[in-house]
Amino acid sequence: MFIFSVILQSLLVLYYAFSGVAKIIGAKYWVDIFNQIQLPQWFRVVTGFVQLIGALLLIIGYWVGGPIAWAGIWLGITMILACFAHIRVKDSFGKTAPALMFAVLNIILVILNVDYLQHPFS
Repeated sequence: MFIFSVILQSLLVLYYAFSGVAKIIGAKYWVDIFNQIQLPQWFRVVTGFVQLIGALLLIIGYWVGGPIAWAGIWLGITMILACFAHIRVKDSFGKTAPALMFAVLNIILVILNVDYLQHPFS
């Protein structure tokens, strides 16, 4: 399970690092999505920083296991809120599915690293 956890952690680092930077720099794709889900553009930038913080915690988790589960919670909550944002504007399941998928992946990461929740610096 350790190898699966590290692979999942690595994939999430890549996604959140690239997605966070793209949101911060104002990539057209993300600008259009935030317009479509009727959220202000400043919130896109905040979301980008939230994702970068989560990616940084996941990176720190390669050396200190504790932050992995907390990063999974942090990013999982972000993705659940993204699902609600899509549902609020009655987006199709296809547009909501990526946020739902990443929420589930973060939940799996938390389950795999749940022991670290009590000892975050171990």
